[in-house]
Amino acid sequence: MGKRLGNLIRSARTDAGYTQAQLAAMVPGASQSDIGRFERGEAEPTQQVVKDIARACGVTQKSLLDAMPKTAPKTSAPKTGSTATSMRVTATEKRLVELYRAADTETKKKVLAILRGTDNPADDIFEGIGNFIGDIIFKK
Repeated sequence: MGKRLGNLIRSARTDAGYTQAQLAAMVPGASQSDIGRFERGEAEPTQQVVKDIARACGVTQKSLLDAMPKTAPKTSAPKTGSTATSMRVTATEKRLVELYRAADTETKKKVLAILRGTDNPADDIFEGIGNFIGDIIFKK
């Protein structure tokens, strides 16, 4: 795993004069054993944890973030014994997300109402969202 990142974390911590326990106390959601696992490269910290470590140790966030592997988790803290799940997304689902992100707020509200089943099917659902749904159905 992130041995390079682990070495940088250890160096930043020792240069700041902190023990693993002291650093863990300054990093929300991290324990002393988490800090040890990060330093040994046995676990990957999230970007937020890396930012908190950098802030606590007085080093730039960039110096630590650049050492993170590209597959590191973005938001949740690592948990011992947890299993990661992944989801395959079809081309149509990907296109749906792209179109949703590009839509205005009102269109997003209407689409969510349709997907939740709270919109009246007798309404002209293509009004305001015709291009959105048409793109999903007719484009690949």
